[in-house]
Amino acid sequence: MTNGCCCCGCGKKEEGVTLKNLIAAYNGESNASAKYAVYSEKAKSEGYLGLAALFAAASKAETLHAARHARVIKALGGEAVAEIATYEGKSIEEMLKDAIAGETEEFTHMYPGFIADAEKEGQAAAIASFKGALEAEVVHARLYTEALENTEAWKAERAFYVCSICGWTEEGQAPEKCPICGVSAEKFLKF
Repeated sequence: MTNGCCCCGCGKKEEGVTLKNLIAAYNGESNASAKYAVYSEKAKSEGYLGLAALFAAASKAETLHAARHARVIKALGGEAVAEIATYEGKSIEEMLKDAIAGETEEFTHMYPGFIADAEKEGQAAAIASFKGALEAEVVHARLYTEALENTEAWKAERAFYVCSICGWTEEGQAPEKCPICGVSAEKFLKF
């Protein structure tokens, strides 16, 4: 077998499915960040300060997931490029339902499939990046679901902490150690 293309030996590097998945995940996380930033402003303008903080924290977490995916993309010889859509704030209920649907899709279907593909290709860095994002998305979906179940309670201010390394999100106070990457509480960003 020759280096390069799998079929003709031309020397061109074939793009594996893991790299394609990383690029898709990068685009998705970048768009989620942009959307949640808009949702945060909309929630704030309607007096839902706790929800605005949650959307802002989740926006930052999605940016961190995208950055981690981008580092792996670069290491695999690819380029991280996102096409950012235009978003507008909807009703509070619509924004929460949209966020729950997106996060749930990521942790139930998208990331498990991406992890399986990366495992087949032996891409440890991609597996770690996908798993870290998946675990954080579970938390986001849970928090959005809690907000949807009692939106009025989310008018009060709330504090959220985001791990600056992996994007884990915690309400109330930062954990002593990040459950995903293990960094200490002082590495968390407050929203």
